[in-house]
Amino acid sequence: MCGIVGYTGPQSAVTPLIEGLRRLEYRGYDSAGIALGTSDKLFVEKKAGKLSNLESALGSVPAVHSGIGHTRWATHGGPTDRNAHPHLDNEGKLAVIHNGIIENYSELKAELEKHGHKFQSETDTESVAHLLSDLRKEHNGNLTIAMREAVKRLRGSFTLLAVHADQPDLIVGVRRNSPLVVGLGDGENFMASDVAAFIEYTKRAVELGQDEVVTITPTSISITDLEGNALKPREYQITWDAEAAQKGGYPHFMLKEIFEQPKAVADTLLGRMIDGRISLDELNLSDAELKSLQKIVVLACGTAYHAGLVAKYAIEKWAHIPVEVELASEFRYRDPIVDKNTLVIAISQSGETMDTLMALRHAKEFGARVLAVCNTNSSTIPRESDAVIYTHAGPEIAVASTKALLTQIVATFLIGLHLAEVRGSLNSSQVSEIYNEMLELPSKLEQILETVEPLRELTRKFTEKNTVLFLGRHVGFPVALEGALKLKELAYIHAEGFAGGELKHGPIALIEEGTPVIAIVPNTHEHGLDEKMLSNIQEVRARGAKVIAIASEGIEIPGAAHIIRIPNSPQMLQPVLATVPLQVFAYEMACARGTDVDQPRNLAKSVTVE
Repeated sequence: MCGIVGYTGPQSAVTPLIEGLRRLEYRGYDSAGIALGTSDKLFVEKKAGKLSNLESALGSVPAVHSGIGHTRWATHGGPTDRNAHPHLDNEGKLAVIHNGIIENYSELKAELEKHGHKFQSETDTESVAHLLSDLRKEHNGNLTIAMREAVKRLRGSFTLLAVHADQPDLIVGVRRNSPLVVGLGDGENFMASDVAAFIEYTKRAVELGQDEVVTITPTSISITDLEGNALKPREYQITWDAEAAQKGGYPHFMLKEIFEQPKAVADTLLGRMIDGRISLDELNLSDAELKSLQKIVVLACGTAYHAGLVAKYAIEKWAHIPVEVELASEFRYRDPIVDKNTLVIAISQSGETMDTLMALRHAKEFGARVLAVCNTNSSTIPRESDAVIYTHAGPEIAVASTKALLTQIVATFLIGLHLAEVRGSLNSSQVSEIYNEMLELPSKLEQILETVEPLRELTRKFTEKNTVLFLGRHVGFPVALEGALKLKELAYIHAEGFAGGELKHGPIALIEEGTPVIAIVPNTHEHGLDEKMLSNIQEVRARGAKVIAIASEGIEIPGAAHIIRIPNSPQMLQPVLATVPLQVFAYEMACARGTDVDQPRNLAKSVTVE
């Protein structure tokens, strides 16, 4: 959630700090601040609200070359100037910024107050600033050792960066269950919660493991464990550039990312079939291990959970193995039955989703193998998994996920096909046929996006409505859930997704004259699904609903007030196509209602606390 940036080098530090924070705005925040490493007392400015408030308040800034910056999403203490980061010790010489939660901050605060420390905020973070101040004095002014000793006393999930006026060019950071990466420049170095913060300056990055303490100066980087043992930096190349994180002429990142979906899906599929077999280079699980599986458990949150629901249909149909889909936030608070014959698929765009990370760790304790589906190289969830499939969607900046969802669905389809091959439930020609149909998805997505303008015009007719319902059956049900979530996230409208067959069990009571109902119509006669959905449409229409149908070409929809056409595709692949009009509907509704499309209220891109 919070954005963290550190810089030390020849530039005036304000520039890379503010630019970095601006690139991290997508993560969600309600205050911002910076601390610059002057050689007397630190220069600190922080303001509630948008980053522009901080920029307006900066005024004349010292020409210094090191500092730390932060955008905060309030947890402990409201979004005020006083609670904004950085937080200082009582001397005003040591500053700390923090992402995550310090669970034992109350104990620390009580102890520190007994030793004369005066607290200025309501945050858990300030306790770390005072603790570090004391520990630094105990260790002859060594901030790195102080950080190692402080972390040993902290409970919770956190990223911490600290700077001291006595050594203004030196920044110390650490991570525990929260993201932090190092950027390696030419005579300058960076730290950030996301590589997007420094991508304009360098593509060389270093990943940090759990409880690893990193110290940077303009010309050096050192990493140790909590006992002080030196660790070798694990460097990697960032595969996208600064331009990929810019809007490229679109009014919002979300609209840009909607239109990037054909390429994102194509990139996810690229090179995945070699010599007639599905090739998943990153899988690292043997055929014998895959044959021994007795069930699969999918762990995910939010939009990724909906990708998991679609995956269940595909994997069970193709690979003939039972699949459970779990909300990661609930998984470890009951008694899940997993063992060495269970494969856990953990889906996370960022690879840092705390609920999913803690759930996969819980599963591993019982011997389960974990396969991550992720978009972010070297993030925590892939590193802690036994295998990973990267979606190659490129940076997704808007808080509301679009291309990440479609590529997650496609990645799980590839997993399903690979399992079907290995377990012999589909022959090679069947797998090739499905894969070739998947290769047509990018062009079909292009067709949808080329004809989306009538849908945008249609959406404006419903901007005064305060309730929208979504109906689906089979793989259309997760699509309905996702459509409702997008509308809630972006337009702040009450929206609900239902399985079509559940209408008569209660939800139909919500229908009144003029209620918009969006129905995802199956393109198959299997099990009479299409006829059943058409009956659902008649049921809601008879009670006054205005029905918008999402349907393949050629399907007649009696009673629908509006029909949005998508290209024909096999039923199992339909969610990849049917989701896109719902993204556009939510986007346009948000624009018409004047809400913040890229940074919806109260939301963060990556949820890095439980």
